[in-house]
Amino acid sequence: MSLHSVSVAGVVVREDGRVLVIKRADNGAWEAPGGVLELDERPEDGACREVLEETGIKVETERLTGVYKNMKRGVVALVFRCRRVGGEAHTSDESVDVRWFTRDEVESHMVEAYAVRVLDALDAGEPQVRAHDGRRLLN
Repeated sequence: MSLHSVSVAGVVVREDGRVLVIKRADNGAWEAPGGVLELDERPEDGACREVLEETGIKVETERLTGVYKNMKRGVVALVFRCRRVGGEAHTSDESVDVRWFTRDEVESHMVEAYAVRVLDALDAGEPQVRAHDGRRLLN
C-alpha cells in the first residue's frame, strides 16, 4: 500500500483582492502559507494553524478551493480560501518574507503549480482537482 502525505494551505484574500504569500526559507519559492496536516486536526484547523505559524496572521477558512497532488512526491494538498481576523504579518523560521501580492504578481513570481492554487482561490468557481509535478500542471 502506498502512503501519501496530506498538506493544507490557506489563501488569505484581503478586501482589495491582494493575497498573503510567503517566501519559503527552505527553497526561496513564493507560495501560499501551508504545511503538513497533523494527525489530530481537521483540515480547516490545520490551514489556520499553518497561516498563523508562518505569517502571524490569524484567519478563518471560508471554503475549500482545490485539491492538488504532487505526482512526484505523493503529497496531496487541500487549499482553503481564508479571511483575516487578526494578527500582524511577520516572518518565521519557515518564511523569510511575507507580502500581499496582486493577481499579476502571483502569476509572475510563483511557480505554476503553486500559483494555480492562489488563482483558483481567487476565482469564485467550484473547487478544482489538479495534478502537478512540483512545477507544472499535468493534464
